[in-house]
Amino acid sequence: MHDELVDHLTRSTPLNRGEALRVIQDVLAYFDETTEEYVRRRHRELQAQGLVNATIFERIEAELKYRAVAPPELTLRQLRRIVYG
Repeated sequence: MHDELVDHLTRSTPLNRGEALRVIQDVLAYFDETTEEYVRRRHRELQAQGLVNATIFERIEAELKYRAVAPPELTLRQLRRIVYG
């Protein structure tokens, strides 16, 4: 499916074809999350680290800018609504 990218990775890294394909699939799956899925997952992860919501939502707001396909900017209120409805 991504033969050109697999070929590039096998030439430029010590990965074999199978490993390169798995890496590509993992990366694509990571970036395939919707904004809402990403926000919910990150909220759970950061909450599990013991962070408080004020810190969590600020961090998520900053992280969203660096997603592969940047979503529209969301306010802290919009982030909370994604998590809590």
